[in-house]
Amino acid sequence: MCRQLIHILFSWQNIEDGKTYNVVFHIRSLGSVDISVSLASTNGSQILASSNVIASSSEVSNWRKFELQLEAKGSDHYARLQFTTTKKGVIWLDQVSAMPVDTYKGHGFRKELVQMLEGLKPRFIRFPGGCFVEGVRLPNAFRWKDTVGPWEERPGHFGDVWNYWTDDGLGYLEYLQLAEDLGSLPVWVINNGISHTEEISTSAILPFVQEMLESIEFARGDANTKWGSVRAAMGHPEPFSLKYIAIGNEDCVKKNYLGNYLRYYDALRRSYPDIKIITNCDGSYHKLDHPSDMYDVHIYTDTAREMFSLTHKFDSTSRAGPKGFVSEYAVREKNVGTGSLFGGLAEAGFLIGLEKNSDIIEMASYAPFFVNDNDRTWLPDAIVFNSWTQYGTPSYWVQQLFAVSSGATLLNHVLLQSNMSSSLIAASTIKWKKSEDHNNYLRVKIVNFVSDAVELTISVDGLKSSRNFPGYTKTILTSKDPMDQNSFGQPKKVVPVHYDIESAGQEMHVLLSPYSLSSFDVLLT
Repeated sequence: MCRQLIHILFSWQNIEDGKTYNVVFHIRSLGSVDISVSLASTNGSQILASSNVIASSSEVSNWRKFELQLEAKGSDHYARLQFTTTKKGVIWLDQVSAMPVDTYKGHGFRKELVQMLEGLKPRFIRFPGGCFVEGVRLPNAFRWKDTVGPWEERPGHFGDVWNYWTDDGLGYLEYLQLAEDLGSLPVWVINNGISHTEEISTSAILPFVQEMLESIEFARGDANTKWGSVRAAMGHPEPFSLKYIAIGNEDCVKKNYLGNYLRYYDALRRSYPDIKIITNCDGSYHKLDHPSDMYDVHIYTDTAREMFSLTHKFDSTSRAGPKGFVSEYAVREKNVGTGSLFGGLAEAGFLIGLEKNSDIIEMASYAPFFVNDNDRTWLPDAIVFNSWTQYGTPSYWVQQLFAVSSGATLLNHVLLQSNMSSSLIAASTIKWKKSEDHNNYLRVKIVNFVSDAVELTISVDGLKSSRNFPGYTKTILTSKDPMDQNSFGQPKKVVPVHYDIESAGQEMHVLLSPYSLSSFDVLLT
């Protein structure tokens, strides 16, 4: 008599030989169960790892959680999680997960992705995002209370802005934990009773305000407070360092935003006077009509040339108001592909403008940062990944060259050009301390946004003349074609290349490659 094999298959994922995977699932059945849980090759012909689950009907008459660790004996980029049984009956499976045991600092994030983020030395992480905070409709907005506690008890929600369901396994605590693991400060963006299509009136906003205050208690409260105890029960007894709250996302033009914002602002000032409050209203071109510590501005352009032209956007901004936070910026050309060098260089010019206006621009962050190649809804992005590999776009590598700018000192320099107009050249000079050797360095960054090489003489105030001194290096980001981009097949086609500088001193004579970002590092003695 032939046995009947019943296969239940779950989505493809990368499995690597010798690695251990944690498989979690919940079962309910009308009878006993005898199931083989396997990591199988793409077509199921090869079993890479397997374990059996046997339980009586009384053990699974209600939902029961099972957790297995499977060590792979083979590799497959498109492996599948497979449940196989020979028993006829009714079986329900829910909350099924298969993840590698080896994650970033043991907190569930894919190691190699977060390590790329770590390479940028982020000083803050803004979460849970932009429009995701609002939703097209309020029932689909991010609500933090639904994202804490055991994963299987989180209801999840439909992210109707980007049209996908999320189980909220990446929730409020996980965002806070990621920021802490990276040594970054969390910037918590809260919903202010406004979605893309709905608005809560100011007279009815107090429940939302209370929800915000409780979220801060979850993050900062002692373990004996109501919400601090929930955090402690999730494995983090010590408070997080939450110092920034952004009230809403791109909502300044909404009818009820100002009234709602002021309710949030007053509640925060009374309960948490040390928290910096960020408004959605842009204070870079007119005086704000409401109090705030910072204002949030998003800058996207349709062309790279338009982005480069914004190098001087904040030069004439009043120094009397709150500081700016450019929380989203990117070039979004129709022909940008997955992110071109041309677009990245334009963003570098814009960042140099922010750096030179750092007395009024406190923070900046590229958006969006990650994209799954199997589900692209936005182009370009900083890091592209699939189930087994990843690469940085030129925009990512541009940001790496600005990673030491946080906390650096802006210096004066003079560019003496010999063969080109300066309108398409952007440059800045900073003094920074290298954590590896604790020495002070100068970094001169220059964007050449033209198709010709440019000869320059750089004069830096306070830099004494020296030649062949160890520690002089230059880094160049360029390519043969400004529209070149990276890919899974050529992940390092457009990446920074490092060289030793033969001589440097008070005046440095340099040749800038066409369409390039050059960074010159000089050791200060």
